[in-house]
Amino acid sequence: MSLFGLKFGRKKLKEEERQLQANNRDFNLQFEYANNSIKTSKYNFFTFLPLNLFEQFQRIANAYFLFLLILQLIPQISSLAWFTTVVPLVLVLAVSGVKDAIDDFNRHKSDKHVNNRPVQVLINGMLKDEKWMNVQVGDIIKLENNNFVTADLLLLSSSEPHSLTYIETAELDGETNLKVKQALTVTAELGEDLQKLTEFNGEVKCEAPNNKLDKFTGTLTLRGEKYALDNEKMLLRGCTIRNTEWCFGLVIYAGPDTKLMQNSGKTTFKRTSIDRLMNVLVLVIFAFLALMCLILAIGNGIWEYDKGYYFQVYLPWAEGVNSASYSGFLMFWSYVIILNTVVPISLYVSVEIIRLGNSFYIDWDRKMYYPLNDTPAQARTTTLNEELGQIKYIFSDKTGTLTQNIMCFNKCSINGKSYGDVYDMSGQRIEINENTEKVDFSYNQLADPKFAFYDHSLVEAVKLRDVPTHRFFRLLSLCHTVMPEEKKEGNLVYQAQSPDEGALVTAARNFGFVFRARTPETITVVEMGETKIYKLLAILDFNNVRKRMSVIVRSPEGDLTLYCKGADTILYELLHSSCDSLKEETTEHLNEFAGEGLRTLVVAYKNLDEDYFQDWIRRHHEASTALEGREDRLSELYEEIEKDLMLLGATAIEDKLQDGVPQTIETLAKANIKIWVLTGDKQETAMNIGYSCNLLNDDMEDVFIIEGSTPDDVLNELRNARKKMKPDSFLDSDEINIQFEKSSKKPKLIPDEQANGVYGLVITGHSLAYALEGNLELELVRTACMCKVVICCRVTPLQKAQVVELVKKYKKAVTLAIGDGANDVSMIKTAHIGVGISGQEGMQAVLSSDFSFAQFRYLQRLLLVHGRWSYIRMCKFLKYFFYKNFAFTLVHFWYGFFSGFSAQTVYDEWFITLYNLVYTSLPVLGMSLFDQDVDDRWSMLFPQLYVPGQQNLYFNKIVFVKCMMQGIYSSLILFFIPYGAMYNTMRSDGKAIADYQSFALMAQTCLLIVVSVQIGLDTSYWTVVNQFFIWGSLSVYFAITFTMYSDGMYLIFTASFPFIGTARNTLSQPNVWLAIFLSITLCVLPVVGFRFLKAQLKPTPSDKVLLKIKEAKKRPPPPSPKRRLRRTSTRRSGYAFSHQHGFGALIMSGRNMRPKSPFATTGTFSPNSDKHKHKGL
Repeated sequence: MSLFGLKFGRKKLKEEERQLQANNRDFNLQFEYANNSIKTSKYNFFTFLPLNLFEQFQRIANAYFLFLLILQLIPQISSLAWFTTVVPLVLVLAVSGVKDAIDDFNRHKSDKHVNNRPVQVLINGMLKDEKWMNVQVGDIIKLENNNFVTADLLLLSSSEPHSLTYIETAELDGETNLKVKQALTVTAELGEDLQKLTEFNGEVKCEAPNNKLDKFTGTLTLRGEKYALDNEKMLLRGCTIRNTEWCFGLVIYAGPDTKLMQNSGKTTFKRTSIDRLMNVLVLVIFAFLALMCLILAIGNGIWEYDKGYYFQVYLPWAEGVNSASYSGFLMFWSYVIILNTVVPISLYVSVEIIRLGNSFYIDWDRKMYYPLNDTPAQARTTTLNEELGQIKYIFSDKTGTLTQNIMCFNKCSINGKSYGDVYDMSGQRIEINENTEKVDFSYNQLADPKFAFYDHSLVEAVKLRDVPTHRFFRLLSLCHTVMPEEKKEGNLVYQAQSPDEGALVTAARNFGFVFRARTPETITVVEMGETKIYKLLAILDFNNVRKRMSVIVRSPEGDLTLYCKGADTILYELLHSSCDSLKEETTEHLNEFAGEGLRTLVVAYKNLDEDYFQDWIRRHHEASTALEGREDRLSELYEEIEKDLMLLGATAIEDKLQDGVPQTIETLAKANIKIWVLTGDKQETAMNIGYSCNLLNDDMEDVFIIEGSTPDDVLNELRNARKKMKPDSFLDSDEINIQFEKSSKKPKLIPDEQANGVYGLVITGHSLAYALEGNLELELVRTACMCKVVICCRVTPLQKAQVVELVKKYKKAVTLAIGDGANDVSMIKTAHIGVGISGQEGMQAVLSSDFSFAQFRYLQRLLLVHGRWSYIRMCKFLKYFFYKNFAFTLVHFWYGFFSGFSAQTVYDEWFITLYNLVYTSLPVLGMSLFDQDVDDRWSMLFPQLYVPGQQNLYFNKIVFVKCMMQGIYSSLILFFIPYGAMYNTMRSDGKAIADYQSFALMAQTCLLIVVSVQIGLDTSYWTVVNQFFIWGSLSVYFAITFTMYSDGMYLIFTASFPFIGTARNTLSQPNVWLAIFLSITLCVLPVVGFRFLKAQLKPTPSDKVLLKIKEAKKRPPPPSPKRRLRRTSTRRSGYAFSHQHGFGALIMSGRNMRPKSPFATTGTFSPNSDKHKHKGL
């Protein structure tokens, strides 16, 4: 792709199958595969002007003004100078164009940042640093630990045994646990030998680019042999290499063809609901304008026929006009030009300036700046601000958005005693914060310095060699699938396949049970400074049905023991009856842990009889080598041996939420915003986070779980849920049922339905796939939208976008999607507003977003403060703008009846030109940029103030009609009061002042003062700027008027300034000012009276809240209490364990083992250095 993104040549055919050769760019170039460059920008240097002008003239108003300009160039009908339209039109197009150019320039910068990332590419036998954008299909590239994967690669070889490569796929599916990929044996032999890699000429045939993240089919042909390729050998763009020194990969798909980008969805042109409403209103105004022009044209025809025909000597018809009807026809177009200000072109300039200004407020907001990684909030799009004040549905990712991707060992229960809480001298529990004293692990040279624990009693129990406590930590150091690595003495690194396991093994390490090394047959643990080697006899692997894992080990003393950890609901069924009393105590602790949102596991053990075990292991070997029913036979054997377990206790791990997440969710819920969590993570983990961040709670009537495996099952589950929430929704008389029985192809909007309580809904990915099809989508949207919270788990990036699209299709609501990973891009693009969180998972989400910041908690400020202010300001602006222009323009209409419908203007031409651009532009901009009904603190304290925006109460068709009626009323006053005051009037010196020019000056002066008083009434928050703009605009009006109507200007530009001396003659008369005062009073008094009576007799919910705030302002508000999450008394499992099935078998096979470390059994350790600290721990 060229610098400017231009692409010439024949149209590319749709790809059916991909064929490529390694290290052969010439061969691959013939297929014209996309290179690795991505492009999110819209324009380039050459296409900007034509494309931007094309987009701008798609606005009805802009096209209309171009049409007006053409009319004004026709002498027969033009009653105004051409510059009255050209100057504003050019200004509008220029301002909008500059703004669009700035937006696109920022997109170019973002694209450049990603495209210019460095990567090592094998070229001519050498590794060369290349930019991502220059990587092509068929290239071999080298990636190192913690690198982002550049493109979709076929893994060739790696530094790990058997060419295994560990990857984190958080950007693709939201999961933080490590996954393992393995290269083909034939390519693993290539290692890091550059000569062999250069000579590698394998040919790959595979499927065309698609968006299926979990499937890949292809073949590799090498030296005449064919090898099957599947997804287990692919590294996808968006993944991150972890715990792997280096790996080499062959580029299969690049840039837009990668599965990540295929899931990103199309970039759509987003427009706000106010934009769409304005287009409708502009059409209504056009119709109104046409009606007025038609009335005046008919009036002109009648007048010319009846009166004008008879005194043509005094007032001759224009050249070419030979009949009254033709005169009327020409007058129609003349009045179109004169009355065009009813749709002022400056409206669009002002809208763009207001949006730009409010965008800068977001960029400059220090309260949305995150100092830890120097990230300010950013409005990446400047056209959607007011939509932030109307959000009804938020669709959020979980991993990295609500959570930090960090697991911490927080609490535990051992032998009936709970550890982890801190108590003061009086026995009262105190809240842990940064000032709380940490446990000192300095006595343990092997401790991880980053591990923090606060309950000193647990360390004392370990030091006192309490048997259950030692057994508990021994279990944690043995029962797992973690891989240790020690390249040099003192640097112990854990390769945790799941972050939960990493946290548990690290906890055991700090408390004196250091997992140190493993082989396929042994596990080495340093127990309280003493090295012990346990024989690993079996791993009973984890899966989603068993929800537990066990290991069977033989201690150095010869004891056979089974250690097991898993979900409490499962393990409690397997316990020995002697554990009943301990089980009750542990259950109480589990309730507390789960109530605090912690992820819990129960741990248990069992001493095994030697003879029984020998018989069991023989049967286990037979089952594991059976050709049929292997899984079922192994499962039965696992069930058999995992019985009569002895309970040891429970662990509680905190999946650390981002700061302020529970409080933010609670505040947004008070603002009547519904939150849906869409995550690729598993159900237990998603629900656990749901409870910990206050989305789900035990006060809910019910939490429905939709997990049907057929369309009928899903339909029944959804209907049963809806029946419980609102039984009446199944009656034939139900409004929605009646609406959808009438067949229509166009999707109908579903009104909001109220459930009979507070409910939550959890739906799994495979059930969601059925629910998004055909008839089920209506059932899904009805049921889900009745719930306060919806959690969709195990969803693909495309499903996220489909869920957002579903709500947009059936609900008249504004949606917002927020995420931090590439798996969130499609929903961010689909929603009305897309928000990217910068930080945890790369920049992909930010690049596609409309707004970005570093922490989820800033969302409440973005919506409740900036969004609400932007919406209120825009609505006030539109109401005032339409009012002042109706009042201004309709005076011409009334004047037509007194001027023979001759298309003569009431005002001076210069006043018409400057009215919207100079005299009234700054006051309304001042209000639209600085006004606020309440400040940011009260906006956050009273989220209910946000609700009117969701219901679109501040500007809609009814409000527009009211503005129109007020404008018509004001125009009547502004015409007839000056007309009456001037009619047959004499000056104090006896001379007449009832001339056209004096009347024009009086009318325009009345108008300007009235609209200035009106904006004063509309302003809630007075600043120096507002005062300066209003008084300054009036001063400028009088200064310009006296200058333009002076003798000097007339002498210099006689034709352009005919109103000589009018200002000083007219404005010196007291009766003129009395008439101006009367006009102002009659225009403003009804508005003030109506607003007062409405607030007193029929206050809106917002009025009531504002009254509360006024009362509260008289006394300082109490500091908001810091609340702990409420503990629950209702039993529910807090189990969540992000583990991958099949990892136990991999360990027992030894395929992922390195050669034995020389430090594995002897010597001592020094604490870990930050350099080697595993990111997930």
